[in-house]
Amino acid sequence: MGEGLRLLKITVVRGKTLVIRDFKSSDPYVVVKLGNQTAKTRVINSCLNPVWNEELNFTLTEPLGLLNLEVFDKDVWKADDKMGKSYLNLQPLVSAARLRDILGSSCGETALRKVMPERDNCLVRESIINNNVNGEVVQNVWLRLDGVESGELELTIKLITRVAS
Repeated sequence: MGEGLRLLKITVVRGKTLVIRDFKSSDPYVVVKLGNQTAKTRVINSCLNPVWNEELNFTLTEPLGLLNLEVFDKDVWKADDKMGKSYLNLQPLVSAARLRDILGSSCGETALRKVMPERDNCLVRESIINNNVNGEVVQNVWLRLDGVESGELELTIKLITRVAS
């Protein structure tokens, strides 16, 4: 996978049981960072269980870093409030893609790897990395938000390799 362009498509699907930062609710949005690349979702007003379904694109470069996420409450009159942060190690996804390339598995839905929740990750439940029918390596994850009383984020991550021409 050293050749070609590697594109990481992050779909921020939804948040669950986010913390209240305004009087009765919050106006959450998510900031996603990979290395020096940053993208953010739109603000969902007055919602603790927001559905974004927004795709954010990043170019994957070496050395491989962590995908960092931070949720904020949008405020008009003061600085935005922090609603938690999380991260995802992308190494299992990239390793699964390399395995797929080595095995030549390119057609049909194939499970490549299972990642379990551990102390050193933010996974809420196990996550399966699949090769889908389009030849993309896909991981669906639920991440726990740290530094707050509650909150989870659901993401779908697709690793797409384009051969250099």
